[in-house]
Amino acid sequence: MDSKVLLQHFEQRFGKSTSVGGKEAACFAAPGRVNLIGEHTDYNGGYVFPGAVEQCLMAWVRPNGGTRVRLYAVDLDAECTFDVNDSQMPESVHFRYVYGVVRELMALGVKVEGFDAVYGGDVPLGAGMSSSAALESCFAFALNDIFEGHIDRMELARAGQRTEHKYVGVKCGIMDQFISMHGRAGSLVRLDCRSGEFEYFPWHPKGYRLVLVNSCVKHELVGSPYNDRRNSCERVARLAGCDTLRDCTREQLEALKPQLSDEDYRRAHFVLGEEERVLAVCDALKRDDYEEVGRQMYQTHGGLSREYEVSCVELDFLVQEAWLCGVTGARLMGGGFGGCTINLVREELYEKFVAAVQQRYRDQFDRECKIIPVVIGDGARRIGLE
Repeated sequence: MDSKVLLQHFEQRFGKSTSVGGKEAACFAAPGRVNLIGEHTDYNGGYVFPGAVEQCLMAWVRPNGGTRVRLYAVDLDAECTFDVNDSQMPESVHFRYVYGVVRELMALGVKVEGFDAVYGGDVPLGAGMSSSAALESCFAFALNDIFEGHIDRMELARAGQRTEHKYVGVKCGIMDQFISMHGRAGSLVRLDCRSGEFEYFPWHPKGYRLVLVNSCVKHELVGSPYNDRRNSCERVARLAGCDTLRDCTREQLEALKPQLSDEDYRRAHFVLGEEERVLAVCDALKRDDYEEVGRQMYQTHGGLSREYEVSCVELDFLVQEAWLCGVTGARLMGGGFGGCTINLVREELYEKFVAAVQQRYRDQFDRECKIIPVVIGDGARRIGLE
């Protein structure tokens, strides 16, 4: 969906986009993301290595001169209305993402007033590409811009994270909202989730392509075992006397092993290993060693499947098929329990791999998987008519 089509929906529902109270409708966008490596490390204060993608959520937004917010989600053909001063959040979980952003920006001192908005996009829902963070980031950026909040991008990302925690019930880390705000075309970002420091790494791999394979198994992190994994990590950190699991050493973990449940030990063991893998991948990229990047990706999937236990039959199958096809690296991406695998594929194998994995997945599960080529794009922004 481009901005012109979205504008047509806006004008059909709310009238011409011309000035209301001196302000006109404007279009904003925020992307979904991929994460090359560093899964379930962000809420443990560790490193992640994501990039924004070209797929994004777009919204036309216009102040309406009152205190009512009127929303229409084109992709869902659903609408919602609430007052900016309402203490009761919407019944629909989907619209709580926007409601939460409104409330969090107001808490930061942004003078949010009533507005009308129509939005939609092409970030697949439930695919592990963080469509929720794209929604939060789009509206956080838009409302900060329209109502002249002067809040920096990192604090806008944190407002999105707090929205997940307080209004949706997912105790996520900062990675998804961070990269949706800070993404840069042609670059991945290593983010230290403890300090907030980050570094851009150019991503122009010669001879390789990144591609997602969507299992079309829809994960739902709200009320899921996602929060249970975080609780395991926090229990281990407390026993180790650390603020986060990032501060725990392997030696400390082994010393604590007799006091831990097998489950908590395995969760923590994966996270500490994943910290090492992120740094190993960064070093490999500096040498243009994409074969080493791929080896680390496969190791991550093994840990996510066996130790962190957030994979599923379909994702394990897709990674195994990637291995059999000679793909350089593959792993599940995102919170788990469905969604996509991310694959680092040599150019000469790309077409063969895509055809093979589609056919074999269809034969095994009697359903289609979807291929999503990855192009690294920009973060949240105001855009014009495309």
